Amino acid sequence: MSTEKVVLGVVAGLATGALLGVLFAPDKGVRTRKRMIREGEMITDDMTEKIMDILDTITDKFNDVKKDVTDFAEKARATGKTIEKEVKAEKV
Repeated sequence: MSTEKVVLGVVAGLATGALLGVLFAPDKGVRTRKRMIREGEMITDDMTEKIMDILDTITDKFNDVKKDVTDFAEKARATGKTIEKEVKAEKV
C-alpha cells in the first residue's frame, strides 16, 4: 500500500472521528461550532505537517537518485575516455 493512501486514510479517519465526536457532544451550538473549528484547525495542521514530511522524503529520494545518476554518468565518461586513449594508443 502506498504512503499516500495510508496518510489519506489516517487523515480521513481523524477528520471523521473528530466530526462525529463534536457533533454528538452534549454542548450548546456555539460551543460545538467553536470546537469544530478548533478540531478542523488541528487536523489541518496535522495534515500539513504530514504532507511536508512526505515532500521532504520525496525530495531526499530525488536528490539521492540525481546524485547516483550524476556519479554513474561521470564514471561512464571517465571509462569512455580511458577506452578512447587505449584505442588511440593501439593504433599508433
